[in-house]
Amino acid sequence: MIVGIIGVLVVAAIVLLTYMAKEAQRTVVEQEHIEVKGVPKEWQSLRIFFISDIHKRTVTKSLIEQVKGHIDFVVIGGDLAEKGVSPQQIEANIKQLRQLGSIYFVWGNNDYEINQQSLAALFKKHEVVALKNEAICIEKEGVSYNIVGVDDLSEGHLNINQAYNGVNQQHFTLLLSHNPDAIFEVEKQRVDLMLSGHTHGGQIRLLGLGPYELGGLKTHKDIVYFVSNGYGTTSLPLRLEAKAKAHVLTITRAN
Repeated sequence: MIVGIIGVLVVAAIVLLTYMAKEAQRTVVEQEHIEVKGVPKEWQSLRIFFISDIHKRTVTKSLIEQVKGHIDFVVIGGDLAEKGVSPQQIEANIKQLRQLGSIYFVWGNNDYEINQQSLAALFKKHEVVALKNEAICIEKEGVSYNIVGVDDLSEGHLNINQAYNGVNQQHFTLLLSHNPDAIFEVEKQRVDLMLSGHTHGGQIRLLGLGPYELGGLKTHKDIVYFVSNGYGTTSLPLRLEAKAKAHVLTITRAN
């Protein structure tokens, strides 16, 4: 009797772990439509491929092939890699993403485990724009807008005032921050939309509970922000009730 129960539990554990491992390796691009008040009326939409928390995973050809239609640019929301990931794998992932368009990157906490000179060399080689408490102003259809990138909050490197120095706050502003808690630091600045990762959606959740909320579209004091569950994992290569995701974000003007 006891042996039978133990056998059932062992089988159940194996089935669960197998399922969790498969969930962690999902290669799915979610389509997200986000309405934002500050989007310029001249734009039909702004389309972004957003991927965060790649960690040790490989950006596959099948993931890239799921992206249909024009993409304005790619955002890597931090944790591109972590300790133990080779420069060759990091470069291969960048090359896959570069097929979709220009890349904008912000640092996550695990990116500081990588040799910074090696990472900077890869960014220069593949023309990745890394924003570390700084901003750029670019144009779409003749309308200027800002992309502001802040350094990682959990590592103590975030500097909002430096990031917004010289930013024309009359323009639509997209804020990139690996850690979504930066939302509490930017209330005095213009943020039309913030993109973040870091939380992995809790990664392993039981009965709907986890160490972090699931990713998705959220608001804080009228600031709209989107948090990704992330593409990879940390510590354990497992997920439960927090699916691995990358995203095509179609951002339009709210009525």
